[in-house]
Amino acid sequence: MTKETIKLFSEMHAEPSWLSDLRQKAFDKIESLELPVIERVKFHRWNLGDGTITESEPSANVPDFTALDNHLKLVQVGTQTVFEQTPVELAEQGVIFTDFHSALEEIPELIEEFFMSSVKYDDDKLAAYHTAYFNSGAVLYIPDNVEITEPIEGIFYQDSDSDVPFNKHILIIAGKNSKISYLERLESRGEGSAKATANITVEVIARSGAQVKFAAIDRLGENVTAYISRRGKLGNDASIDWAIGVMNEGNVVADFDSDLIGNGSHADLKVVALSSGRQVQGIDTRVTNYGCNSIGNILQHGVILEKATLTFNGIGHIIKGAKGADAQQESRVLMLSDQARSDANPILLIDENDVTAGHAASIGQVDPEDMYYLMSRGLDKATAERLVVRGFLGSVIVEIPVQEVRDEMIATIEEKLSKR
Repeated sequence: MTKETIKLFSEMHAEPSWLSDLRQKAFDKIESLELPVIERVKFHRWNLGDGTITESEPSANVPDFTALDNHLKLVQVGTQTVFEQTPVELAEQGVIFTDFHSALEEIPELIEEFFMSSVKYDDDKLAAYHTAYFNSGAVLYIPDNVEITEPIEGIFYQDSDSDVPFNKHILIIAGKNSKISYLERLESRGEGSAKATANITVEVIARSGAQVKFAAIDRLGENVTAYISRRGKLGNDASIDWAIGVMNEGNVVADFDSDLIGNGSHADLKVVALSSGRQVQGIDTRVTNYGCNSIGNILQHGVILEKATLTFNGIGHIIKGAKGADAQQESRVLMLSDQARSDANPILLIDENDVTAGHAASIGQVDPEDMYYLMSRGLDKATAERLVVRGFLGSVIVEIPVQEVRDEMIATIEEKLSKR
């Protein structure tokens, strides 16, 4: 019945045969595949999918669009696209930012070439589940040599009144020598308490010479159990600067990967995470150096409140033949509770001699000397603690390209700290 439902979904959306067939092959693989390995995170009993592929009804939790800037933007609530804006000058250059099924009509060959190219449908159980059951998504296509100076926004709201799975596929194709700054939000909206699951895959294809700045804020609600996978695939001399704020309320496992395929490719991955209550968040960050003289840097800072758990696994892998490659990583966690739990696990896998690599990791509490200094200047303990946390997380926050979003992230941190 489920396999027939997937087939019916494909037919209703006029999906091409290659995609319909891929969904069927992925479905057949789900039971035989293992879950992805997220070291030191016990998530095997989580509900990460109920085996349904449905679409959400129009929602009452639609944002107000009366005061928006005139830049490239796409907004979805659940599976529904509620706002799409492309400036005329960008449309004339061939830029496309639209929902997944509309893009299948506009650029079918490109989607067939790049869909699930940075992650394979049979890599693990959750990748196969995603391929079979994703029910919505978006495609951003930037042609060769196009530079966009204004930030591009993709806003994807999960409707807290709905239990429809939040299974999205977001595909970004940055053409050769293109240049963009992209901001993504995954956020629960509304006051509802429906339990839901999320399985989200974001693929960023940076072709030769492309420069991509990718900022994201994840704020899924406490009733959403999520798996979030972001993958970058870089060509010669391409670069991706990631800045990701993991601010969810529910249990989340995340996989943020960059494959440095091309010579001279470069990925900087900055992650800031905040865990509170009893939630569990496990984050794998991986950079794999395939190309010669490729550079991968990982910087992760996290804060844990109350009885929450936060795990950082930083993985740098230099493949044989990647001469001159550089892999660096740093993971640091600040615990504001004696009942908090954390792991910061640096992993280096080096298969080549002519390379540079290094790692650092630490877990600790607020430095008493920092607190003493601030409180000696007249600040109360709570205010001093908030300042320390903001300074600790600031290295990622400053990378967010939109001032309003930086302010929003700071406000989220302040809100969580004020509940202590």
